[in-house]
Amino acid sequence: MAMVAGFDLVLKQMDVKTTFLYGKLDEVILMKQPEGFEVKGKEDYVCKLNKSLYGLKQFPRQLNRRFDEFMADIQFHRSHYCECMYT
Repeated sequence: MAMVAGFDLVLKQMDVKTTFLYGKLDEVILMKQPEGFEVKGKEDYVCKLNKSLYGLKQFPRQLNRRFDEFMADIQFHRSHYCECMYT
């Protein structure tokens, strides 16, 4: 905020609430069939996730990596002082 005021910059903030719904996974993740969605006769089968689910431990890091690559592609640079700030 001090830099924005000091250099008369424009500050934009965004909050993406559906981010976890569009996440790509870099590794194979298997899970039990969700309760109420078990396939009869195949209760011991597992599901392979094609997209991320909210709550996966792996996803926030992958999201951060993809977002950082995107910002770099459009010529923004990550701050050395605050990793969530780009100029």
